[in-house]
Amino acid sequence: MDKLVLYLTFPFVRYALIVGILIALCSSLLGVTLVLKRFSFIGDGLSHVAFGAMAIAAVLQLTNEMVIVLPVTVISAVLLLRTGQNAKIKGDAAIAMISVGALAFGYLIMNVFSTSSNLSGDVCSTLFGSTSILTLTPGEVWLCTALSVAVMLIFILFYNKIFAVTFDEDFARATGTKADSYNLMIAVVIAVIIVLAMNLVGSLLISALVIFPALSAMRIFNTFRAVTVCSAILSVICALGGIIISILAGTPVGSTIVAVDVAAFVICYITGIAVKGAGR
Repeated sequence: MDKLVLYLTFPFVRYALIVGILIALCSSLLGVTLVLKRFSFIGDGLSHVAFGAMAIAAVLQLTNEMVIVLPVTVISAVLLLRTGQNAKIKGDAAIAMISVGALAFGYLIMNVFSTSSNLSGDVCSTLFGSTSILTLTPGEVWLCTALSVAVMLIFILFYNKIFAVTFDEDFARATGTKADSYNLMIAVVIAVIIVLAMNLVGSLLISALVIFPALSAMRIFNTFRAVTVCSAILSVICALGGIIISILAGTPVGSTIVAVDVAAFVICYITGIAVKGAGR
């Protein structure tokens, strides 16, 4: 505890905790929707697109990678949604196509044009997360806070519409809901979350941040609202615990958070079985 208290006196540790909690909270909100719509791997696909965009930003030596990464990821989310609705290219095939293409394209660019002397280290840190979460500037923290608040407000304001298109899209259309518009909104919001989470867990581990809390909550609760609330709480606790363990033990931030998420899923799975067994 003394060591933890000492670390909390440093601003960069407080910044990492703030950003980590915000990203975890945002990721969990729409994770339930993605799981129920069987579109869980959209996060994985978009994270690979973000990797490709980051490679381009690195080659161009941009000080603010967000200028390229965010627009490219959002556009890809829109294209992914449109392509996934095409009868000739189903959703999972569209995700695989964009995901693999962007990952290969990004790695190729980094190999051909990169001026870094540690290419393998740069690629590994981008894919699996790095210590960049511990080098955040106040400006980056404020940007992350603003985007996170925007994501949470969108979810709260359009909760009923998101609920409708999640469970029965055809019925939602029949009642006058513009399902395509709300699906598009969900895709754009997920793209923003993916870009925010890149520095925290890396592009290959983002799906875990989105999916695991939702799956864990589903082991215990049955209603959409209860699962969403539980997912948000679990995600924040796991992110907070993962970052603290990473700082104290010196382990990789992204991998540690995902490991805590996996442990939480196992606990929830066992708890769910015990609760159902007691109910009988």
